[in-house]
Amino acid sequence: MKHKRLKVGILGCGAIGSGIAGAVQKELKASCELVGLYDIREEASKRLAARLHQKTLAKSSLGALITGCDLMVEAVNAKDTKDLIKQAVMKKKHVLAMSVGKLFNAQSLFRLTRLKGTKIILPSGAIAGLDAVKSASLRGIKSITLTSRKPLSGFYRNAYLESKGIELNRIKKETVLFEGPVSKAVKYFPQNINVAATLALASGNSGKVKVCIKTSPQYQRNSHEIEMTGDFGHLHTLTENVVCPDNPKTSYLAVLSGIQSLKQFSLSLIIGS
Repeated sequence: MKHKRLKVGILGCGAIGSGIAGAVQKELKASCELVGLYDIREEASKRLAARLHQKTLAKSSLGALITGCDLMVEAVNAKDTKDLIKQAVMKKKHVLAMSVGKLFNAQSLFRLTRLKGTKIILPSGAIAGLDAVKSASLRGIKSITLTSRKPLSGFYRNAYLESKGIELNRIKKETVLFEGPVSKAVKYFPQNINVAATLALASGNSGKVKVCIKTSPQYQRNSHEIEMTGDFGHLHTLTENVVCPDNPKTSYLAVLSGIQSLKQFSLSLIIGS
């Protein structure tokens, strides 16, 4: 029996968007169809479309991208990310949101999705153990600490570090760049710490989550360590990620989690049809 494939449009043609686009055309082609690419940098969408051998995929506007798809993959780092997602939801489109940090405290947007009958899908990103965190939240979490370690290259041109006068090229040993709540972590490190927002949303209580961000010239990988205590007991996970070849600020596992989330969602639609 033939099933209608999920029409996927991708907003943002950087490392994450490009990785997901390639996967839709290859391993997800049975359940998904890539119908559009859009990036504020027109040359980026055209370049990706040419690489995929479908020049017509490059769209001239966000509106054109949204109109032609069933689901929009959000893979951008923009100040108005929340508004970009809202535009898709208003048109009753599903959204796979890769910039989870931008959705921290976005309850009104989630309420809108329920009114519109759509879904915002949040991938697990570059961490493990989210199912356990969600389960523990049912009976009470006492504390969660997220320690993220990334190579120096992952923090270049970070406005927060520049405002603090922190010169990355002068760092010679393991150095703590930030310690504090999730709200400030996602604000100061929007390209580095989506996992903190994901963890906070899974816990159901962002106030329980403390974030520590470290760097060192010796670090070769992005790693995320979670320590959680609660009525359930104690949880400790450590995920050591290879950095994305095209963007050292992103873990390769984050790209893979987006692909897997899209796969699961598209297959759920086929099963439910």
